[in-house]
Amino acid sequence: MVKNIASIMTLTLTICFILSISFSSNETVDLSKYSTKGLDLNYTVRDNADEEFDLLASNEPFTPYLGKSFVGFKEALAFKESGGDYFSVNTFGYLGKYQFGKETLRMIGIKNSAKFLKNPKLQERAFIANAERNKWILRREIKNFVGKRINGVIVTESGILASAHLAGPGNVKKYLRSYGLDNFADGYGTTVYHYMKRFSGYDTSFVKPNKAAKAI
Repeated sequence: MVKNIASIMTLTLTICFILSISFSSNETVDLSKYSTKGLDLNYTVRDNADEEFDLLASNEPFTPYLGKSFVGFKEALAFKESGGDYFSVNTFGYLGKYQFGKETLRMIGIKNSAKFLKNPKLQERAFIANAERNKWILRREIKNFVGKRINGVIVTESGILASAHLAGPGNVKKYLRSYGLDNFADGYGTTVYHYMKRFSGYDTSFVKPNKAAKAI
């Protein structure tokens, strides 16, 4: 009996002690000690930082990955031509994101190359118009050669259109009709074969053949 009373008293005193401590504490936390004032907090860490480092450190050329869509096609081609720079002019005087020559621009209705270089929307229209015109010129080649293998590369419509952008439709005709023996190279040594291979298999069904295609 005495033991039970002692246990109850001990438990009661313990509870009272704990309650008295919790109610009597008036201590406040000084938050100024935790201030971030003066610290440089302008940083970002991406989840795929290691992946990006590996990509940039590699010797593989980087291109925007948009799959095999038409947008993927034109952006990959633009990246190869100019790095995607609308205001680029190369050592041969080719202009813009897609590196147009002045003669080609005149054929699709653009006479002022200076204004063309400053107008990204016009450059995009020019790319479409030129592709439509080339697709009309090369319609028979597309029909007769797509699916065939030339120099180890399966001929595709996107490869034909990319090569026509590089070399002009006439040189693409020569390449296909000679089964790769007449392989035009531009001033930097880039060949029709290279473009046939690099830009193979994109969806260019968006481009409709148009003999009279104009950008403006």
